[in-house]
Amino acid sequence: MAAGAQQVTTEVDGQTLKLTNLSKVLYPQSGFTKAEVIDYYHQVAALLLPHLSDRPLTRKRWPDGTEAAYFFEKNAPRGTPDWVRTETLPTPGSSTGRDEAEFVVADDVQTVVWLANLAALELHVPQWRIGLSEHGSDPQADLIVFDLDPGPGATIVECCDVALALRELLGHYRLEGWPKTSGNKGMHLYVPIEPTSSRRTSDFAKQLAEQLAAALPEDVTANMTKALRPNKVFIDWSQNASAKTTLAPYSLRGAEEPRVSTPIDWDEVAATTSPEELKFLPHEVLARIEEYGDVLADLYDDPRPLPS
Repeated sequence: MAAGAQQVTTEVDGQTLKLTNLSKVLYPQSGFTKAEVIDYYHQVAALLLPHLSDRPLTRKRWPDGTEAAYFFEKNAPRGTPDWVRTETLPTPGSSTGRDEAEFVVADDVQTVVWLANLAALELHVPQWRIGLSEHGSDPQADLIVFDLDPGPGATIVECCDVALALRELLGHYRLEGWPKTSGNKGMHLYVPIEPTSSRRTSDFAKQLAEQLAAALPEDVTANMTKALRPNKVFIDWSQNASAKTTLAPYSLRGAEEPRVSTPIDWDEVAATTSPEELKFLPHEVLARIEEYGDVLADLYDDPRPLPS
């Protein structure tokens, strides 16, 4: 992109895209521009796409930057190009009163770049893929996610301790956990599974969260009541419900600075002593990829059955 250019027409994987307002600052406190957002998403797309592919995408957009208003978007926006994949899917219990939405599905690099040009900073997906089944309101999940959310007085350091305990508990069920930062204050722990009912995965996640909260009552809560969270880590198991979504690996966060939800390995989890150690900006994530490769490259390779 030409330095200082407001808009360019470019080709991405054979598709012509018009990129606009490139010099607009989307992260005012750090001066991070829309051009830099697009460039980051273009560079990371190959690692991001396995986590977006075949999943209905909810976008959180900041068209005027992260100090201005944002909005969630499920439906494909007006003017969506005909080469962008969309899928009309049920949305039971939607706050809009509609019973379905036309979702964008990001299966290719050009769609990721197009989304970045819309200032879709955060990319959220469910734990199930389109086409795994036709179960309507109870689609088949291929992931379980545990969202480790530190309450007041706790940090991601305490989340690391809980993640290690949760890893040990998962091991008793012959399941493997894959950690990443949330890009905010906490962590996410993914567990690849053989496709099964979202209701079943929700029940199982709740069971494990409550089991760990009972074993570590001073450090962990599985209860959503905020008054119970000070100095504890809340294990949010509810994101396994079919209607819920989680920020995708390698997605940006719409925050004061362009932090990234970054895959980390268990050695890093065990060694963390300060929250600053697990805050990653786009250039740091790209450097990590250059040095270590994709930490989540094998996430979907060995799904395990849930215990009966």
